[in-house]
Amino acid sequence: MPFRRSSGLLLHPTSFPSRFGIGDMGLEAYRFIDFLADNNQQYWQLLPLGPTGYGNSPYMCYSAMAGNPFLISPDRLRDEGLLTDEDFAQVPGFPLDTVDFDRAIQTKLPLLQKASENFKVQATSMQQTEFAGFCESKAHWLEDYALFMALKDTFQGTSWHTWEPAIAKRQPETLELWRTKLTAEIFHHKYLQFEFFRQWTELKRYANLRGIKIIGDIPIYVSHDSADVWSHPETFCLEEESRLPALMAGVPPDYFSATGQLWGNPVYNWEQLQADNFHWWVQRFQSIFDCVDVTRIDHFRGFDAYWAVPQGEKTAMNGTWIKAPGTALFDVIQEKFGSLPIIAEDLGVITPEVEALRDKFEFPGMKILQFAFGGARDNAFLPFNYVRNCVVYTGTHDNDTTIGWFEQLQPYERDFFLGYLGCVDPQGIHWSLIRLALSSIADIAILPVQDILGLGNIARMNFPGKEEGNWGWRYRSGALNQEIGDRLNSLTNLYGRAPIKE
Repeated sequence: MPFRRSSGLLLHPTSFPSRFGIGDMGLEAYRFIDFLADNNQQYWQLLPLGPTGYGNSPYMCYSAMAGNPFLISPDRLRDEGLLTDEDFAQVPGFPLDTVDFDRAIQTKLPLLQKASENFKVQATSMQQTEFAGFCESKAHWLEDYALFMALKDTFQGTSWHTWEPAIAKRQPETLELWRTKLTAEIFHHKYLQFEFFRQWTELKRYANLRGIKIIGDIPIYVSHDSADVWSHPETFCLEEESRLPALMAGVPPDYFSATGQLWGNPVYNWEQLQADNFHWWVQRFQSIFDCVDVTRIDHFRGFDAYWAVPQGEKTAMNGTWIKAPGTALFDVIQEKFGSLPIIAEDLGVITPEVEALRDKFEFPGMKILQFAFGGARDNAFLPFNYVRNCVVYTGTHDNDTTIGWFEQLQPYERDFFLGYLGCVDPQGIHWSLIRLALSSIADIAILPVQDILGLGNIARMNFPGKEEGNWGWRYRSGALNQEIGDRLNSLTNLYGRAPIKE
């Protein structure tokens, strides 16, 4: 799909300011969209929106299709008459610069529970019809997800494969028994999804009206402890008895890690998926296309070939490359949806076969400026090696901020970088890298909000390989001020990325 020359910002909704300790879909989200539109940006890129589990990672969710209920705005629930100001009387103070996930969740859970109970008894006939329509339209994943979450609450958060075998293996009579037993809990989880998608749809509509398109994110793999794996075990490579992944996802040893990366997600049973004409993937793409305008596919190379590690291994060293039917999959997706608004995350060790798959469907790849200055002229991340059909970033959620990155450069890398620039922007080294991104020939330039704010290492979003302490950065209300907006707007216009007035 061709993209116009444009730019935007990368920010996950959890990073918004909020008195409830975690960013949500309330007023600050709308203010952020206004900031984008007022300063000639055309994209808002975010991380996956699913319900997070262990480590609060948006890349390890309880569902590939559900939304994160902790992004629901309690203020908007109050405006709908489902909560009152009195319900907020016991909301504690929270850190302004980070998400205290445990406290934020403990604070929002009772508010969401009360809103659910009030909706159940107060909903008008129109709201009841809307809720019923939502449940029917999403039934292909919502029924299993709501039951899964209700069971997970009942069994104190334990992974589904440890539940009694009749439930873990989804014996129909046992499932029906639990559906009856957990009727109230299932309604609650359905309501939370209804409210999430209602608030998100309104927010997206506002963004689109202001000329902002949203770039979403699909992690190629799903968490083993998810409604997807529990309800569609045939789609994944699982051991018959233990229900653990028979083959685990990861990447092999490379320059960055002598033992590789062992993610632990189950890999797909691609033979079964292809026999079913990729039905599960069609539903997954339908879900993401319903929520966003453009989709970034994480670990795109796994659609050509994936690294599979046998169960029981402690590192990713003893894995095997297995071919995946990427061409056949995207042929089906393209036939179903037409021109595909997809960005391919093609970072890491990329083979000619992966590039051919990307280029066959004309998916733009990613260019990360922080990877550009190791010294080699053929470095694909150096701007003079770009093609137009790509997306350039100063850095991503997995990188340090630009200031943090610059402070840790080796002397030869710093010399190359400064020599490449020719001169440093008087507003700071972060604006130098931003200027380099915006001035490149890449069709789209995406800038992390931490970089336009000029923040250091403390604002980093994620440290790959670090299990805890990630995803928590937030900015303060008012940080995205007129001065920063004017500077961003000026550079956006200077380098021809402002919207074309028609």
